[in-house]
Amino acid sequence: MRKLKLFFYYLIIQHLPHSRLFNFCNVIRLAYVCHVLKIMEWDKRSFFENNIYLGRANNIKIGKCCEINEDVFIQGATIGNYVMIAPGVSLLANMHNYKSTDTPMILQGKQIGNPVLIEDDVWLGRNVIVMPGVHIGKGSIVAAGAVVTKDVPAFTIVGGVPAKIIQSR
Repeated sequence: MRKLKLFFYYLIIQHLPHSRLFNFCNVIRLAYVCHVLKIMEWDKRSFFENNIYLGRANNIKIGKCCEINEDVFIQGATIGNYVMIAPGVSLLANMHNYKSTDTPMILQGKQIGNPVLIEDDVWLGRNVIVMPGVHIGKGSIVAAGAVVTKDVPAFTIVGGVPAKIIQSR
């Protein structure tokens, strides 16, 4: 049944127009991810835009009053309350195996990693990439285009490739 629900999400729900055009599309998407897929807490202040990839949606939990913009890629994550995710963000949970030099990397398979953990009141800027198992602390800001490879302390602003601390809030 879960696969059928995801099929319907990928076939129709994720392709509804952006909420800037029709706000009811956001309500439909929210209702679907909250009440059918059950990966997000219902809150009328939340936004769940179009073209958001959820993988199999079996390792995703999203808190209340979150804004997730278009073209976001989520393989696995626990996302707290009051989190803002800009367009083009990737939250990764899997990696390719690459240890053997005798076997092509594509034939070595994938390694299931740990999901990303994002605490409350976090802002991820446009096109941020968060690697598997990373923990982003409460009240942090990740600058646009950053690649987060290590944990981010609470109330910290990070940016760059790889992401480094810029300042505290």
